[in-house]
Amino acid sequence: MFADYAKITIKSGRGGDGCVSFRRELYVPAGGPDGGDGGKGGDLIFEVDESLNTLNDYKHRRKFSAGNGEPGSKRRCHGADGEDCILAVPKGTVIRDAASGKVIADMSGDNNRQVILRGGRGGKGNQHYATPTMQAPKYAQPGKDAKELEVILELKTIADVGLIGFPNVGKSTFLSRVTNAKPKIANYHFTTLNPNLGVVELDGTDGFVIADIPGLIEGASEGVGLGHQFLKHIERTRLLLHIVDAASTEGRDPINDIRIINKELSDYNIDLTNKPQIIAANKTDVFYGTEEETVISLLKEEFEPDGIKVFPISAVSGKGVKELLYYIKQQLDVIGKDPIVFDAEFIPEDEIVQSDEPFTVTYDEEEEKYVIEGPRIEKMLGYTNLESEKGFEFFQRFLKENGILDMLCELGIEDGDTVKIYNLEFDYYK
Repeated sequence: MFADYAKITIKSGRGGDGCVSFRRELYVPAGGPDGGDGGKGGDLIFEVDESLNTLNDYKHRRKFSAGNGEPGSKRRCHGADGEDCILAVPKGTVIRDAASGKVIADMSGDNNRQVILRGGRGGKGNQHYATPTMQAPKYAQPGKDAKELEVILELKTIADVGLIGFPNVGKSTFLSRVTNAKPKIANYHFTTLNPNLGVVELDGTDGFVIADIPGLIEGASEGVGLGHQFLKHIERTRLLLHIVDAASTEGRDPINDIRIINKELSDYNIDLTNKPQIIAANKTDVFYGTEEETVISLLKEEFEPDGIKVFPISAVSGKGVKELLYYIKQQLDVIGKDPIVFDAEFIPEDEIVQSDEPFTVTYDEEEEKYVIEGPRIEKMLGYTNLESEKGFEFFQRFLKENGILDMLCELGIEDGDTVKIYNLEFDYYK
């Protein structure tokens, strides 16, 4: 069974407690504290497994936890670190916070491994708390608590071209003709339930990947039928290919079908309507006389002024298919091959905003710049795409919630002054 959605609970490991212990040996009556540190809790990590193409592993088991760190022990023995929990997912999996729906990570493009929840740090043993005035501390630091989060996993098919159209218009037949995919083909009114992928191989080119997105129905954007499950697979594609029954073998109006599908795309995600589109007017092999010329002319008059080219084809006989495929390849080359990756919108609060890792805010008189740096800042930059609007909004919120803006004001920053954060520089405006 194909599974492209799962809701699971993930948990990092708790840090081990520091140990309270004192050295006690013969002839060493007051050896001092020797309590060891606790081990770090295990991280919760997602990793891409190229051999996977579904989320079946997460349909029956719903809770995943990393190992806890072991407590420290006497003689300055450090507790063992907890074992990491590594969850394998197929490429194209988007991880969202279940409560807010915001993207935590997109396992696509170059992102093949990401730590989602870091294990709690181990507590320090009492050996660290000895001072000249307190040579026998009887306390140690507890390990930091684990972090737990409910997340949603969504698999969004990665393909260059998405085949869209109503059920029974010939999408599966077209896919089986142009690729090595073997979808089930029959004359039925219900729809394929799984996205089928195939590789189109063209002489003189490197080809492309095409996906038969399960057939849409009116109301899909509102969740009618399996609408949302179908529509999410279109978000990854670079180009949309509408397959319509040009011959109206079942009484459907091809022009109205395209309008309905475009409305469903717009209602689900307005960005989908900005993707390049091509229309394949299928089933031209059943036309009689001048019927084909009339129907194709009407389709071209309706859509080609908007830059949507119309190709008359027959998926059964192969008529017009080769010309269509080479045109698709030409358009893909113009669009480019940059993968469609969703920006992170959510970072577990304890990881960044409430991190206890240090940072500094200083003024460099030589460079005449305000400098912000430290482990917490490095971690934030590693999580944040400052080139995206949402990433920059998070960056500004981070500066405010961590008191960095207040610290800059205390140092006397004024509008137009330069703020340097490692290799990034910004002009400050209140």
